[in-house]
Amino acid sequence: MALAGGRVVFLTGAAGGIGVSMTDALLAAGHCVAAVDRDVKALERLCARHARAKDRLHPILADLADAEGCERAIAAARARFGAIEAVINNAGIGMSSVRPDAEARAPGIEELTPEIWNGFMAIFVRAPLMLVRAALPDMKKRGVGRIVNNTTSYVTMLRVLPYGAAKAALESMSAVWAKELDGSGITVNVLVPGGPTDTPLIADESGWPRDKMLRPEIMGPPTAWLVSDEAKDFSGRRITAARWDNNLPPAEAAARVSRAIGWPELSADAVWLTGSKS
Repeated sequence: MALAGGRVVFLTGAAGGIGVSMTDALLAAGHCVAAVDRDVKALERLCARHARAKDRLHPILADLADAEGCERAIAAARARFGAIEAVINNAGIGMSSVRPDAEARAPGIEELTPEIWNGFMAIFVRAPLMLVRAALPDMKKRGVGRIVNNTTSYVTMLRVLPYGAAKAALESMSAVWAKELDGSGITVNVLVPGGPTDTPLIADESGWPRDKMLRPEIMGPPTAWLVSDEAKDFSGRRITAARWDNNLPPAEAAARVSRAIGWPELSADAVWLTGSKS
């Protein structure tokens, strides 16, 4: 179980670039982390990095592209810590998995096979749905919970497939979940870096200079705050981590760099059921 004041956080992609920064911040804030990743060596490095917090860090080797992998990961987290109180969907697959230069030269329609499409959708859409669905009873029972989804910028959603489409679907799910769980004590928010981030998901062949990319560490402070008690009334929002000001109180920093999940201003384009509340 979590220590007093801490939560049990189920974090996917925990041993990757952004995931490591999230793990650092969560452990520093006193939370327990069920660290899920499919890279055993990266998980070993993460555990070595936090050897002093081994009682609060539990590595879970799982491939979330597989439905059974999602189920086993949730079961392993519960077996170690008990009830899951927060889910952070951070696991990802980069465009370099299609080909090394796909970030800079996006694949066209004919290059996107069903296998490629399904792989992205499994990680970014099906896995978050399965994991949140499995953890939700724990959160509802306690009347407290946190769901944080790492999507992407609007520009990326319109620029590259299948990454952009999969992240857009996760953004849509986040908005729907926030409305569904409003008033339950369970918050749903989106956290994005704000641009290309220096992680292994972006291959060197992308052509983007790594010294110009965002640093993974920017995701740590907003992650820790979103899981905290102070963020209990903060839901349905997306935070751009690159704009987060560590010199401000976290609640003020969040207010300044957040907006509604999705792009609700586009609802003005609707001409059907315009008088409804949907």
